[in-house]
Amino acid sequence: MNSLWFFDDVNLFKVLCPHKFKSYKQNHNFDAYKKKDYIYFVEDSANKVYLIEKGKVKIGYYNEDGDEVVKAILTRGELFGEKAILGANKRNEFAQSVDNETSICPIGVETMHDLMRNNQTFSFKIYKFIGFKFQKLERRLQLLLFKDTKTRLIEFLDQLCEEYGYNCKKTGDHVIKHPYTQKDIASLIGTSRPTLNILLNELKDEEMLDFSRKEIRIYKKIA
Repeated sequence: MNSLWFFDDVNLFKVLCPHKFKSYKQNHNFDAYKKKDYIYFVEDSANKVYLIEKGKVKIGYYNEDGDEVVKAILTRGELFGEKAILGANKRNEFAQSVDNETSICPIGVETMHDLMRNNQTFSFKIYKFIGFKFQKLERRLQLLLFKDTKTRLIEFLDQLCEEYGYNCKKTGDHVIKHPYTQKDIASLIGTSRPTLNILLNELKDEEMLDFSRKEIRIYKKIA
């Protein structure tokens, strides 16, 4: 299984979280959040970056009409708030817990800069990780702007297969064990949950896939 929890064979949480370092451990605590709790709001000071120990976090903003736009839903081991590393002073998005038991490892920007200054290889990996994340976001935004809903779903499933999929040796199927709910997927491809369910059932009727709450089985390539 390949996901952002592993990056160049490095577990980001184990590498980055300050409680692993003696010089930071004494004054470091984890932050706990319930469902719908905000980690930060738009215009908040950008003085920390965050790693998810467990749970899920939604990243988004509100457009001029007041509608919520979901940029990403992140899971265990993923980094967010990383624009603070690059010099941003204010948040231009919100981060909100979508699980009832979300645990976050906060890292002060100065602490992060210290860690990066002391290890050039580590610093390179962080910048590479951020670049990969931006590419992933750009790809998804292009889908939202230029593709119809069914195509957005098919390409999103292709992406899920790359990140969470593996081949079932007995049948040759691609099995995707993923952390997202149908509501999460609907938000990420810019549609409603009922529409998503209709499209998934259409693909199921076409014998292209089958799905359950935590698993999608692709019978043949759908892109």
